[in-house]
Amino acid sequence: MSTDPGYDDHKLYDLSNNMGFQLVCPVQRYENTSVVRIKLIEFYKSDIGQAIYSLRSILIELLMEHIKSVFRIDSLSIRGYHKICKIVLLSVLLYQILVYYNCKTDKVNPRAIR
Repeated sequence: MSTDPGYDDHKLYDLSNNMGFQLVCPVQRYENTSVVRIKLIEFYKSDIGQAIYSLRSILIELLMEHIKSVFRIDSLSIRGYHKICKIVLLSVLLYQILVYYNCKTDKVNPRAIR
């Protein structure tokens, strides 16, 4: 799974490894960078790491852009991670319900939601 640099967190790396996948995101190198972190940097800079990270712009960014356009989420007037999470998760749930509805009603392209 690939993410933005904001998800460069030791706990998230451990969680992803425990769940059976590897988190790929840009990793900064510091003056006293640990050996574990250097391995993350090397993987991110490798051909495979770059290939995985490049898929992010194709898959995640397009989906988020589509969800933002369908539900007109440009800039939110609220602040705070948990408040924004609730709005985004509700939007994703509604989007999935609409895709499911389109599948059940035999739409040609079930993801064509406007």
